[in-house]
Amino acid sequence: MATWDYVMKFVVVGDSSTGKSSLLVQLTDKRFLGQSDPTIGVEFGASLISLPNGKTIKAQVWDTAGQESFRSITRSYYRGAAGALLVFDTTYRTSFLNLSQWHEDLKTYGDPDLTVVVVGNKSDLCPATSDDSDPASAPARQVSHDEALSWAQERGLEYIETSAKTGANVEEFEHTTPLPITDST
Repeated sequence: MATWDYVMKFVVVGDSSTGKSSLLVQLTDKRFLGQSDPTIGVEFGASLISLPNGKTIKAQVWDTAGQESFRSITRSYYRGAAGALLVFDTTYRTSFLNLSQWHEDLKTYGDPDLTVVVVGNKSDLCPATSDDSDPASAPARQVSHDEALSWAQERGLEYIETSAKTGANVEEFEHTTPLPITDST
């Protein structure tokens, strides 16, 4: 007897070095990966997510390579996905600017009803202004929350900021992202 009601595939896409692999490990194993080699092709993990309606989703999470040289290979993994995490690094503006191309790829190669969530990762590297933070040691935030939220809303997408290192908003993400997908089930 299965311990889940649904199996859903999620793909994690975005530029290299945005923390996609660390986010995958935080989602599936509840731990921080730290330094990792660039993903070649695809990495895979799974996690059980309990929904408020008592149902359980087995989320198969596919972490795709962010390098341009693997793009034609990783696009084939978009098919059959119920959801996608469109990840950028809040401290690296180029990764945000490249979201448009990643989003176009998802629309072109993914299923028409694919649920996409924009994820601003590495929020832990941009501490809020307070007495206990040392702005000199933190990388400068290059994409504001409002700018990223506006970009997502213009495309009808959800936006969330996470930290794969601390796990901030990862649990919230797990419980909110599948809901639009399962509203009709």
